[in-house]
Amino acid sequence: MIFNILINLAAGCASALMFGSLVSGAMISVLLFYLAPLPLMVAALGWGSAGAAIGGLAAALGLGTIFGLPYLAAFLVTIALPAWWLGRLALLGRAAPLAMSPSGGPSTLEWYPVERILLWIAGLATLTTVVMLFTVGGDSNSFTEGLRNSLIKVLSESSSSPRGDIEQLATALAAVAPSAGALMAMMTLTVNLWLAGKITAMSGHLQRPWPDLNALTLPPMTLAALSLAVAGSFLDGLPGIVSRAATAALMMVYALQGLATLHTLTQGSRNRTFILGSSYALCMVFGWPILLAVAFGIAEALFGFRRRFARQPPPRAANDD
Repeated sequence: MIFNILINLAAGCASALMFGSLVSGAMISVLLFYLAPLPLMVAALGWGSAGAAIGGLAAALGLGTIFGLPYLAAFLVTIALPAWWLGRLALLGRAAPLAMSPSGGPSTLEWYPVERILLWIAGLATLTTVVMLFTVGGDSNSFTEGLRNSLIKVLSESSSSPRGDIEQLATALAAVAPSAGALMAMMTLTVNLWLAGKITAMSGHLQRPWPDLNALTLPPMTLAALSLAVAGSFLDGLPGIVSRAATAALMMVYALQGLATLHTLTQGSRNRTFILGSSYALCMVFGWPILLAVAFGIAEALFGFRRRFARQPPPRAANDD
């Protein structure tokens, strides 16, 4: 018991140090900031989400004591809350229906689906982005104007371009900030949860079997939610900001389904390594090819490519039995 508490407190301290490293201004602090949820997620997956919640709360109190209330709130909303909740969801399981052992007890467990965990990540990414953006201003107009003024100040100090060009660029960046923030939050939480799962699995502490990520299939209502978010993104004020953030997060979810489909359809192909490697490289280097993955994921949801074109195992001969 004491050992588990110490592990969770150590995870909280590590996350707090990585989160607070931004005040140093060093380039490495940006990477540490994005990896800040990782220690708490490892603690949640390996030693239980309740302990991770305690570690996260202790870390937030420490940050609040040193740096003030804004750091406490930011750490709770962007790091501790997602790490605790996603860890809790990943460890949820129930007895599988119609699967009983000879002794009468359940023989297997159904674990919380990865698809729903991804949708929760999209929701958390939207929530944290909107909350953090609105710390710049109390309402949508104050937020947009405050962010625009901040960007103008930063760009003016780092660029010798004319004032008019800087103002236009700042206005454009402020307009896409909700989408960009949600996209980064979605990627950060997803990558950290995957890394936490790999680390705990390698250490032998992962409390659930590793899921088949290639079988990722989003619920049908996800496409309806994306359609509503796209329509709402044309609104003004808070509804438009929330909708643009949700649109970016849900598009990233469909991009992951598109990549899962690519993994499935290339199974057995001689060029599988080249196809997958070049696809990931193009997405990471240029960025825009991720839109092709989004389109592929939506097409998979509509037409079921994996069900139709995935390579089937060869039929068994009659004398194999």
